[in-house]
Parts: sequence; structure tokens; C-alpha cells
Amino acid sequence: MSSRTLPQWRGIFPAVTTKFDANENLDVPAMERHFEYLIANGIDGLVTGGSLGEASTLTLEEKLQVAEIAVKVSAGRVPVLANVSETSTREALRYVDGANKIGVQGLMLMPAVIYVADAGEAMANVRTIANAAQLPTMVYNNPVAYRVDLTPDNFVELADCEWLVAIKESTDNIRRLTDLRNALGTRYQLFIGVDDLSFEGLALGCDGLLAGLCVAFPAETVALYRLMQAKRYDEALKLYQWFTPLLHLDVSTKLVQNIKLVEAMVGVGTEHVRRPRLPLVGAERERVQAIIQKGLDTRPDLRQFF
Repeated sequence: MSSRTLPQWRGIFPAVTTKFDANENLDVPAMERHFEYLIANGIDGLVTGGSLGEASTLTLEEKLQVAEIAVKVSAGRVPVLANVSETSTREALRYVDGANKIGVQGLMLMPAVIYVADAGEAMANVRTIANAAQLPTMVYNNPVAYRVDLTPDNFVELADCEWLVAIKESTDNIRRLTDLRNALGTRYQLFIGVDDLSFEGLALGCDGLLAGLCVAFPAETVALYRLMQAKRYDEALKLYQWFTPLLHLDVSTKLVQNIKLVEAMVGVGTEHVRRPRLPLVGAERERVQAIIQKGLDTRPDLRQFF
């Protein structure tokens, strides 16, 4: 496949939650409803099995099942990216073989979890998986959470791998986005992967958001993106300032519990998580509930913008 035929992903790609029932089993109808809700509210892609999707608690077969549900619900309306977060390259290759068979449109590729690879190891892992999958691939760079950092120079070195089409940059150093653009131009589509840097990332020319709170507030996230694309910065900033206390909930070791509580209060999910995670309790829960409730009480009418 020529690189000229590869996709140019842009817009809002939610990192979807994995829905469980009270016994920690996959809740297929709940995921079907939620994925349809997101698509109906204007999102541009779905990413399954990421950090927010509790990938570390899912079996390989369960991760493939969640991706397959998304593929069936989407029915080609938006691309579905299956996240690869295996502990070894060998297991990742087994996973991407399965992902290819169920018809995903691309991959999001994390570092091999647990082991902190150096740049050479990380680049070799990326190349091996992308070339084996022969699927458009977004590289997930998150040195804060995973302690593996692929720098702009590393992405220059990887630029000859045609299957690598996008970068989800989740560093908390916002300068990195401009460094990537200066080093690579438009070789890769750039997505900001930190919810509470969404405005900043889009202002610096990111092509999209790979978002967390979008799973509960898709229309607001899409509106922010569209306002920024139209360079209506004052209006976008007003919306972003309302959204920011909620977006902070994504930048936490308990992002899954936080966001599932948001989904429950918005009415698009439950708080069921898979252990060792447990739902929020006590003062911690009350603090997060108060943030969510204030956001709901002051939720803007999007008709003022469009």
C-alpha cells in the first residue's frame, strides 16, 4: 500500500471505556449503546482497549471482542482503532493478527507495558508491530505514565515506516507539539492525548483530540474542536473554561473510576470497574461528584455557538 492511500485521521477520537456488569463480565449491550451514542454525537473515530478501557485487566480475547463490537456498531461510519498494549512484541503480534481478522481500520500502539524500553528498543517494537499488522498506526507517546519517550528525533528516524500515520502525544510538555511540527512538518497527524491540554494542543495545530471525557460529553468535545478549527478562539476558550475542571479528572491515577462516575451521572454508563480497581468512595467520591455536578449545573447550551 502506498503512503498516499493511508488515512489522514483528524477530529475527535474517544478512548472508550469498557463496560462491565456487576460481576465484572463484559456488558455487550451497554457498549453497543454507548458506541452508537458517541457516533450520533459527531465523534470521528473510536479507540478501544486503551488505558481508559482498562486494557491491563482484559484478556487478549476480551480486547478483541470489544474492538469487534465497535467495528460492528460503527459499520464503517467512523474508523475503529484497536489499542495494542501487550507486555511483549510476540504477544502484540498475536493481538494484531486477531485485530486484522475482525476488520479494525487501524491501531493505536503503546509501548510494551511494564518494561521501560530505551529508544532503540521502543522504535524496534513500533516498527515490528506496524509492519506485521500492515494497518495504519497511531503511536501513543506517554512518557509521564509509561516512562518511555519517543522524541521528535526518534520520529524522524521512524518516518520511513509507511504504516505509521499519526502520533498521540501525551507529554505534559506542550512545547513538544511545536518541536514535532518543526522536525516533521505534516509527515504524521498529531493528536493531543491530554484532556486538559486540548485547547492548547489544537491552538498549536494538532489535527485532533484523543479524548477521555469525550465519552460522557461528546457533543461538547466536538464543539470545542470545531470552534478551534474555525479559529473562533474566544468562544472556544469560554467552552474550554467550563470544561476544564471535568477534564482534570482524566489526569489522575484514578482516571477510570473518575470517568466512569462521570458516565454514570450523565446517564451513559455505570461505575462497574474490574478489580483491583474499585469505585470511588468517601471524601474522594464526594469531591469528584461535586465537580461533575457543577459541570452539569452550568453545562452550556451549544446552540449559542452554532
